[in-house]
Amino acid sequence: MTVLPIVDLLILMGTGSVAVGFLLKGVALTTHYHPTFLGFSSLDMLLISLTCFGFALVLAARTWLRLNEPHIQALERRLGEEEARRRAQEYEQRNGAVGERQEPSASSS
Repeated sequence: MTVLPIVDLLILMGTGSVAVGFLLKGVALTTHYHPTFLGFSSLDMLLISLTCFGFALVLAARTWLRLNEPHIQALERRLGEEEARRRAQEYEQRNGAVGERQEPSASSS
């Protein structure tokens, strides 16, 4: 199942909640009546819209990460191999002379 329709639905719900919240606030400011929509005030509608936008953002980010995960893992693996190669080369340069075998000198008896 694709995630894009769910993200679009959450964005639509968030936008609708903002519109209803502005409408409720407009009625509350111009009259003495404090309307509610399904029991929610204008501030509640704002919180609902922020929640919907937050879920849409998180869902889109998770989808993007899942799609790009193989590329990110390959990059991390390549960087790790380069770092290991660099450390091995530094180790060889630092300890190479000590680690080499010294030929025993031929002594005449």
